[in-house]
Amino acid sequence: MTFGRADVEAARERIDGYVRRTPVLELGPGAFGLDARVTLKLELTQYTGSFKPRGAFNKLLSSEVPEVGVIAASGGNFGLAVAYSARTLGHHAEIFVPSNSPKVKADGIQALGAEVRVVDGYYDEALDASRARAAESGALVLHAYDQPEIVAGQGTMGAELSEQVPDADTVLVGIGGGGLIGGIGAWYEGRTRVIGVEPETSTSMTAALAAGGPVDVTYGGYAADSLGTKRAGEIAFEIVSKHVERVVLVSGDQILEAQRRLWREVRIFAEPGGAAALAALLSGWYVAEPDEHVVVVICGANGDLEAVAG
Repeated sequence: MTFGRADVEAARERIDGYVRRTPVLELGPGAFGLDARVTLKLELTQYTGSFKPRGAFNKLLSSEVPEVGVIAASGGNFGLAVAYSARTLGHHAEIFVPSNSPKVKADGIQALGAEVRVVDGYYDEALDASRARAAESGALVLHAYDQPEIVAGQGTMGAELSEQVPDADTVLVGIGGGGLIGGIGAWYEGRTRVIGVEPETSTSMTAALAAGGPVDVTYGGYAADSLGTKRAGEIAFEIVSKHVERVVLVSGDQILEAQRRLWREVRIFAEPGGAAALAALLSGWYVAEPDEHVVVVICGANGDLEAVAG
């Protein structure tokens, strides 16, 4: 399929007024003990606490939604986004959530007026259950990361970032199924270095790049609720293989340490998936040059603050 910058531009125009232009925060010299210039893209301040409403709104606004409404599977953040977007636009939403998702996410989805169905297992078990239900009900299916409209919507964050930090040398982005990095990669098209970051226990994109295409992997561990999936998205894989310099792996302990330092030193709380990109920089899996301007995407805040700040 043909997918690129024009799709992101169209999505940006479509969702204008429905999502926030999230801020950036340039940290001072020596932040986190690093020589490089570091800027945080605070996408965790987006509606519902993650980047996901960008894609959800773009899909809904570019689709004919049946009276029965919409259906989605989600580890939590996409479900929150679909629930919020559907409520805003006057649609019914049914969200399938895996049992490993933090309770705060399921509670948040329900508070936004969506029907919540908890499925034993991980994201892919919830996805299978949602597909079966959609076949029965005829609801519009929103996929968390592998629909063109979803990826284009997520890419609007990259378009926004390129205006806010035009001199960025490198952008670090966490990867789950690949919707966010796919959209960002499609926007930058290699003009700015993009580095992907996965947990070492959830490596769908790393496996896809090694195999030459998406393949099934086992996954789990820390950050699996937001970054774990059995198979990388086809759309994201095509973009990442062309426009992302490389993907690095970080451990669960390194992600937790990134969360703790982000809280202690900047007073910003990020969920595990939201802090994975920073973990790559702090752990040395990505080493920045002293004069390099690195942007770290902090993409989600729906987690347990006590686990980090307690």
